Amino acid sequence: MTTQPTTASEPWRDPAADPAERVRALMARMTLREKLGQLYGIWIGIDSGGEVAPHQHDFDDPAVDFDDLVRHGIGQLTRAFGTRPVDPLIGAHSLAHTQRQIVASGRFGIPAVVHEECLTGLAAWQATIYPAPLSWGATFDPDLVRRMAEQIGRTMRGLGVHQGLAPVLDVTRDLRWGRVEETIGEDPYLVGTVGSAYVAGLESAGVIATLKHFVGYSASRAGRNLAPVSAGPREIADVLLPPFELALRAGARSVMNTYTDIDGVPGAADPSLFTDLLRDTYGFAGTVVSDYFSVAFLHRLHGVAAGPGDAAAQALTAGIDVELPTMDCYGEPLLAAVEGGAVDTAVVDRALERVLRQKCELGLLDADWAPEVPEEIDLDDAASRALAREVAERSIVLLHNDGTLPLSPETKIALVGPRADAAGAMLGCYSFPLHVGVHHPDVPFGVSVPTLLEALGSAYDVTYALGCPVTEGDDAGIAEAVAACSDASVCVVALGDRAGLFGGGTSGEGCDAPDLRLPGRQEELLDALLDTGKPVVLVLLSGRPYELSRQLPRLAAVVCGFYPGEEGAPALAGVLSGRINPAGRLPVSFPAAGASQPSTYLAAPLGRRSEVSTVDPSPLFPFGHGLSYAPATWLDVSATGSLWPTDGVCRVRVTLRNDHSIATTEVVQVYLHDPVAEVARPERQLIAARPVSLAPGATEVLDIALHADLTSYTGRAGRRLVDPGDVELRVGTSSEQIVTTLHCTLTGPRRFVGFDRVLTPEFSS
Repeated sequence: MTTQPTTASEPWRDPAADPAERVRALMARMTLREKLGQLYGIWIGIDSGGEVAPHQHDFDDPAVDFDDLVRHGIGQLTRAFGTRPVDPLIGAHSLAHTQRQIVASGRFGIPAVVHEECLTGLAAWQATIYPAPLSWGATFDPDLVRRMAEQIGRTMRGLGVHQGLAPVLDVTRDLRWGRVEETIGEDPYLVGTVGSAYVAGLESAGVIATLKHFVGYSASRAGRNLAPVSAGPREIADVLLPPFELALRAGARSVMNTYTDIDGVPGAADPSLFTDLLRDTYGFAGTVVSDYFSVAFLHRLHGVAAGPGDAAAQALTAGIDVELPTMDCYGEPLLAAVEGGAVDTAVVDRALERVLRQKCELGLLDADWAPEVPEEIDLDDAASRALAREVAERSIVLLHNDGTLPLSPETKIALVGPRADAAGAMLGCYSFPLHVGVHHPDVPFGVSVPTLLEALGSAYDVTYALGCPVTEGDDAGIAEAVAACSDASVCVVALGDRAGLFGGGTSGEGCDAPDLRLPGRQEELLDALLDTGKPVVLVLLSGRPYELSRQLPRLAAVVCGFYPGEEGAPALAGVLSGRINPAGRLPVSFPAAGASQPSTYLAAPLGRRSEVSTVDPSPLFPFGHGLSYAPATWLDVSATGSLWPTDGVCRVRVTLRNDHSIATTEVVQVYLHDPVAEVARPERQLIAARPVSLAPGATEVLDIALHADLTSYTGRAGRRLVDPGDVELRVGTSSEQIVTTLHCTLTGPRRFVGFDRVLTPEFSS
């Protein structure tokens, strides 16, 4: 095979040529070693600080020679901005230098794809920190999330970043799981519509969206990170897969595997997922990248591979195209496996073709490609902060209110609690300050993150006391908090989680909870404040719901923010003061008494309250719940008819009016109840939801077109079907607060549907 250097006249350099022909021409000239070089990432600075990925300490290899690696080409660069705090302009110049080095050193001059985390905005120092995904779900507003993702994507492309490792499409199954904060919620429709909107926004900016984690990660036993998954095929098909199906239709160009095993088969080694389902059934043509170190975990953790070479062979054969974050198995071990005949070169070429085609799409194979560095960089400009504020304001949920809220301007507030004067209380575990910055304590956050004390203190007479930390604490601190209430008219107590990684917090990756009681001594603090007799307003800043049933009867109000980002405190203060009429709705249920109940609202009849069990899983606050200072008046809910063809559309019309002097938002929610089916189905399941904004005195009509495909489910034979028969459409303000029930009959033959089925309703107003 020739080893002569490439020139700009090579056919694969021509952007006007057919991409498939370009890729074939390039592949024909590559050696095996050069081919493998495109199938892994490298992580410069993997040893620069604390761990941001599981078992990262096991993979720091000082013997890796960067100059030697780039001679053969590099597939991806891992976290050029998200590994350590770096000035964005300096980082952009450094990345451009690295890319030039890669281009100059390799025989074909192919730059690397650069990927970063972007779950709460670009995970880079000084970049805007948006609300965490659970807050996206609380908005119930895909259009708003799409705008946010588009802005995040523009920021990334401006720095030379090509791929974002988001969104997380895992459906919450157990509230004790530490990564609940990274999910969008407990319902597949909500996760799918909001998550696919994020995909559309990121991809519209030219950044590859990476769907995480395909599939089943959130269904691990007992809510433990990386624990085995026992989900059956129908739970996988009807609950866990639909969000991925929606996001693939939205244009996602990359998928990341789950760490967990399903019924003993780890995702990274499962061809039924990544070849049979993702490629053959869904028709996915993008790249599959491994979650960090998950290929090596086949050998090190799962015990299904005899060594790195065997792990590489299993993962590549299953359909994992690129090993991230660095080369552990797809380098020398895979080279030896191919040369020894254990891996067919056709499997290598299959992955390589996908990788090069994507680089072609990104313009990285073009003859005139060169890294661009802007003269100035502002990663947290006014427009981004304004958008972060808008998302935060729309995500705050008012759970309970006896009339104490909103607070009048003359209210004297005793503000207490571990989340009251902590900027980190607003941020999730994938925000840069808590994901990376925590390992560099001398480096400031990089962006302004007001605390709740600062936000309320600018408008109210506030006395502050800590009370207790998130964990631990002492009696003296609780006594001090009680004393702070003596001259106050209202006590606002800010409780919740500290986000972190692998035991560094009470919420976040690797920070699972044994039960759903507030961490540390926070419940004691809350009880002591309630005993003062002063009205107590609980502000919960957390990554998961907590069990509040014992305190709720005595609480004046409860306001919840799921890590609302850098503008979260002003948003919360706006809700408390009444400047903002709360519009958020719960993307996850709040548990009632029984602090270890992991169930979500998607339960079959016997999964709900029954006479055959002494445990009542009914929620304290149900999925979709959220109060308003000016609730909309429901004037009418109707359907065009009671007969619904199994291949047709049922049209629902909802008429709302705002009888108040302030603007309001109602989230119209439609739930399906199927009384008779082949299998036990959820007693109710969301099939449509839409925020409706109403000006004072305004009336709005929302028309919803529901295709019969939305009633489909996986039957006993494993095929998805639409059944004729009676169903109910329950229309209301939450999964439990139903305004009207519409009775319909699906008529016509049973239909079998697949990936091409209708996945979402159509709305008009």
